[in-house]
Amino acid sequence: MSNQAAQQMDNSPLLNGQNAGKRKGSGISISKYLSYLFLIILCIIWIVPVIFGITTSFRSQTEVVSSGFRMFPKEWIFDNYIAILENTSTAPILRWLMNSLLIATMHTLLVVVVISITGYGYSRMKFKGRDTLFFTLLGISFFPGVVNLIPSYKIIDALGWVNTSWAMVIPGLAGMGNIFLVRQFMNGIPKELDESAHVDGASHYRIYMSIIVPLIKPVLIVCALFSFTGSWNDFLWPVIVFTDVDKMPVTAGLLLLQDIYGNYRMIGQLMGSAILAIIPTLLLFVFAQKYFVQSINLNSGIKG
Repeated sequence: MSNQAAQQMDNSPLLNGQNAGKRKGSGISISKYLSYLFLIILCIIWIVPVIFGITTSFRSQTEVVSSGFRMFPKEWIFDNYIAILENTSTAPILRWLMNSLLIATMHTLLVVVVISITGYGYSRMKFKGRDTLFFTLLGISFFPGVVNLIPSYKIIDALGWVNTSWAMVIPGLAGMGNIFLVRQFMNGIPKELDESAHVDGASHYRIYMSIIVPLIKPVLIVCALFSFTGSWNDFLWPVIVFTDVDKMPVTAGLLLLQDIYGNYRMIGQLMGSAILAIIPTLLLFVFAQKYFVQSINLNSGIKG
């Protein structure tokens, strides 16, 4: 009787379900641990060069040349940063940082205005050929940006914007990627809100300012963060349009530093300049990551 009872208990659906749940749970745990392991490896691959770059900026030139690969310096020095900040003629790093901050901030503010208005037109207003025009422009945007370098430079030159901040601020304001995100977000907002406002006599401007803009703040935050970091990190375009050292953003200035600090003569100062260049975007991420994570769900707070 005991053997039969044990066999019946082993064959019971409840126990089978529990065993299956345990097996399933173990499978989920293994996949979770593998995911964590993969992310840790990626983190190490990314962070080791950054740490090595930071520590190199605190090494003497003699140690950089002679010691080979050492994660941490034998002696921590601040001479590289002192030399960087004192050099205000051939490599004015602080001026470059201010130029980049001004350009990226102006570009981001204008991007938010342009994409919100454009997205409203493509999503809420009705006119002939609206969708055809939108998808045509979206398709054109898939071409590599390098194709537009020469025409863009010709336009900037004709407008007299070479060596000015406007050459960095104006191009790229109507990026179709951002407009697509805003349009898709607006399509999730019930159009009954617009109709009710129209019945009450509200104009498109009033609907846009009072109804649409407060509801699309999450996607605008995402686009603003991407636009700021994209403008700050842009390299090829500022190298082309800037030749005046005092007007350069920091990315173009770093290329100039390779000629000044290159050939293994001042590697510590070159790395120190690069570290200073990433501090503003790092601070932006630290203070804005909460809003960025909350904004990832592009349909949060909108109910049909």
